[in-house]
Amino acid sequence: MKVNTYLNFDGNAEEAFNFYKTVFGGDFIANMKMGDAPDADKLSEEEKSRTMHISLPLSNDTILMASDIVPSMGHSLKKGNNSYISIHPESKEEADRLFNGLSKGGEIEMPMADQFWGDYFGSFVDKFGIHWMVNYNPQS
Repeated sequence: MKVNTYLNFDGNAEEAFNFYKTVFGGDFIANMKMGDAPDADKLSEEEKSRTMHISLPLSNDTILMASDIVPSMGHSLKKGNNSYISIHPESKEEADRLFNGLSKGGEIEMPMADQFWGDYFGSFVDKFGIHWMVNYNPQS
């Protein structure tokens, strides 16, 4: 089974994913606009430019995906802490690189530190309101 995180944004999905791409690297495997969808002529020009689907591979088994909401279709975005993206790098150095890169311009909840359960862990909210956990387990 694969688990992929899907995020919703309010008009800045592509901006967020361009930022994430600077940290993770790689290339988008999809980047479609609302204007490419059937009946797009019913959308405003602003909504046509919103992201219908964007995806960025983070590893062979994990893909980060997202779209923008469409207000004229009754969508609204409620940012909250009900979901985190939990990433598990393969080294302490990679954990620090990801944490420092993704948290830039955001709000750190717990700085990276050795934890009582034996892992090296930190959490933050990035500048787009997405909650992240970085967890390195030296025994894995």
